[in-house]
Amino acid sequence: MAVIVGLCTLELHIPQAGSLKEKRSVLKGMLEGIRTRFNVSAAEVDHLNLWQRSTIAVACVSNSQTFIDQVLNKVVEWVEQNPRALLCTVQVEFL
Repeated sequence: MAVIVGLCTLELHIPQAGSLKEKRSVLKGMLEGIRTRFNVSAAEVDHLNLWQRSTIAVACVSNSQTFIDQVLNKVVEWVEQNPRALLCTVQVEFL
């Protein structure tokens, strides 16, 4: 059985954040939503000390690349619908 890992990196702009506290408030809800809705791992991985910028990584493990691709696409769509953050770039890779 082959194990496939899908990694999706999302770069975000959070225009309304005027402090790290406001940024983390937005990200906390987003990361919890991603984890619970899609059963994946998610964390902020870059730009930790910038107020309006963030990079989050989402990982999914399965034996089916098609399944992982579907899950990660749904995550991207869900993040795009969040009015508090603008999605700048998306990168998906399979390991």
